[in-house]
Amino acid sequence: MTTPEAEQGGGGAGEERVTPEGDAARAEGGEDRPEGGAAHTEGEAARPEARLERAVRAAEQALIEYEIAVETFRVEIENFSRLHEQKLGPLYGRLEELDARILEARAARSGDPEDRRRAEEARARLAPIPGVEELLHGWMDDSGLFPEAVAMLTDQAVRPPQRVRPSEEARKLYRELARKAHPDLAQEEKERERREEFITRVNAAYARGDEAELRELAEEWARGPELKRGPSRAEELYARLEWLAQRKELLALLAKELEESAIGHMLQLAPDDPDGLLDEIGQQLLTQVTERERELAALLAEG
Repeated sequence: MTTPEAEQGGGGAGEERVTPEGDAARAEGGEDRPEGGAAHTEGEAARPEARLERAVRAAEQALIEYEIAVETFRVEIENFSRLHEQKLGPLYGRLEELDARILEARAARSGDPEDRRRAEEARARLAPIPGVEELLHGWMDDSGLFPEAVAMLTDQAVRPPQRVRPSEEARKLYRELARKAHPDLAQEEKERERREEFITRVNAAYARGDEAELRELAEEWARGPELKRGPSRAEELYARLEWLAQRKELLALLAKELEESAIGHMLQLAPDDPDGLLDEIGQQLLTQVTERERELAALLAEG
């Protein structure tokens, strides 16, 4: 797992991170080269819009790289959140049930109004939401436990959970598609709409880690039309740079929210082994379950 900032700044050996500022600096120093590798002609370098165009291209690529990093991090958090709920949710539920029963046993023994109030509040928090039972379709047993919880409490094998994150191949396919088909590269509204619809499908396939679908989407894009960019006026280029900067700022806020979320914090504790972290927490919860069960048994025996 990598945060958006770390992933955006990464690269292979000898690979230079591209930024709008760095690109503009190279442009001023005459170090820019077009795709063919030849130096810019004096006429092109003299064009007022030349440096702006190069800065816009660099800013577009920097934004796309950042969006890729943020989306990858979001998918990791989303999948880790599902896995967290699948593996640990039942244990948290069991602890809450035991806490409620302990409070009820204490209230029955003491008869204290305050004890009864606490017990009633704890039980109310566990009350099912109307209509939810119909959605479960028998997933829970008579004790209100999910199969995964029963397996963990009885030391049986737990059903293998879904992958925490997309595979490396899925990541590679997603990056390639995002760089080629990103809506921010469109200069006409119709083309932008086409790209947005396509990228929505790409994001959905990536969130599922569906390599086959990502390959099909790559083939589909290769067959589709490519819109060639025409020359832009200086005013349009300045507006474009301003929009790109605003978009990057919004993405930075989203990345910060993801990193500061409860699941984001947890995922960053064990970036290389999130499954191991969940197993460790699960063992801690099992210990707490055992302690609560002993406490409840003692209260019931005394009563």
